[in-house]
Amino acid sequence: MSIEKIVEQALQDGYLTPAMEAEVGRICDTASELSIEEYMALDRLMGALLTGEVVAVPRKQFINVMEELVLTDAIARVAEIEASNDCTLDLGDVAAYALNRLPPLYATTEEGANYQREKAREELSNLIADQVQDAIACNLNRPDFFPERQTIKKTSGDDVLSQVSSLLKDHAYKFEPKPEETPVTSG
Repeated sequence: MSIEKIVEQALQDGYLTPAMEAEVGRICDTASELSIEEYMALDRLMGALLTGEVVAVPRKQFINVMEELVLTDAIARVAEIEASNDCTLDLGDVAAYALNRLPPLYATTEEGANYQREKAREELSNLIADQVQDAIACNLNRPDFFPERQTIKKTSGDDVLSQVSSLLKDHAYKFEPKPEETPVTSG
């Protein structure tokens, strides 16, 4: 989106969002030189911001306390398992699996985050531990995938049939019985 369109949108909406602000910044940083129209649009935006015609929406920082709690538990357990076994676990996979099965605990201030942490320790610590344990078990039981593995591509019907046929030839080559030879008789 161009600077002019962003300014036009901000003037129409009355708000300059963080995404709009970031895009204007990106354009200004990457452009070797701005056009007169771009300077005029930026001047209009600055005036609208100063008069209050356009309000800059503040960037809000969100803290998901659940992420902190799950990662803390997962790091300790994964390190323990990797130290005692000859295996490597993907911490990101373990944390994502558990987080997808737990409620988010968002806060916008450190005070709110402390409240959420305390609440989670009192009410959700067993649930968090169970989900991290399930995530580790799932990760340990996951089969190894080989680099030659391919997905079936979404195409027309004939193409899918030929892909499936090819897969069967590669993986079930012993399944199809060989044609029997008919004995030759002399007559």
